[in-house]
Amino acid sequence: MVKLFFLLATLIAISEGRSVTNRVPWCIPRGGATSNYGSQLEGVKGSVLEKAGEAIEELRRSIVDEGSIVEGFGAKADTICNQALEDFAQAAPDAGDDVNVASTYDKKLEELEAAVDAQLQILYFRSLSLLREKALTRFQMASKTSGTSEYEAMLSADSQFSQEAEDATRTGSDWDYAAERTYLQSVMNSIAESGKKATDVQMKSAQQQQTAMQFLQSQQQMIQQLQMQLYGQNTPWNVGFAYRIPDTNFNLQGSYQQGKTNVQLSCVPDEYAPMLGPSGFTNGVGPGNLGLSLNLSI
Repeated sequence: MVKLFFLLATLIAISEGRSVTNRVPWCIPRGGATSNYGSQLEGVKGSVLEKAGEAIEELRRSIVDEGSIVEGFGAKADTICNQALEDFAQAAPDAGDDVNVASTYDKKLEELEAAVDAQLQILYFRSLSLLREKALTRFQMASKTSGTSEYEAMLSADSQFSQEAEDATRTGSDWDYAAERTYLQSVMNSIAESGKKATDVQMKSAQQQQTAMQFLQSQQQMIQQLQMQLYGQNTPWNVGFAYRIPDTNFNLQGSYQQGKTNVQLSCVPDEYAPMLGPSGFTNGVGPGNLGLSLNLSI
């Protein structure tokens, strides 16, 4: 029945003057070759990724585990990527002239580069974080210890961060450190503003203290002027004396200060009298029982 149907279709096509070859359903491209080639490339890609992973692991230990900055990280990342692509090209089977096979080869090559680049980019972001912390430390030390201003220290830290970040960036990739640089500038601005606020508070406190001292001085001058009005012109002499009456506990004290005289009689036992004997060193007025003080203000 099928043969009869095909024969009728052929006769109709001949009668209409059309070609029969293009209508035969069994004339299709051969299958399976592209799938086998893709499997071979997948195996090659796996071995190349394993080899590249060893070099990436060495960088990871330095950056993540040890927290150290790898000099020339961008160039080293380029070397790892280029070496992986070269190893893949050497180990991959020949694609020949088949367009589908060549397309599979290009796809696997792009997947390999993307896989290696993704692992390196993680380390790149970690390196940027270390460089940012280094720049912040440099900025804080420069603004506190050196004679430069905070603005100059900020410019210096930002410039050095940009140079080191550019050195860590892989050439020709989509790696970018603009976000980290913006964050660094924001943090430095915040630190500078907080430092400025602290300086303003200190200046205001010093001004308040100075104002208080000026007020106290003015009050002192007013008191002196009132004393001059009440007691007359102040004398520069300030005199004080103390006298203990012999063989008694009475102590006489007197003072003359700022035009005022003060006399005070007190009963103070002499604790050292037994050490001086029954009559003491002297029975009269002498240096042992008379004290004088003199203060002259000019």
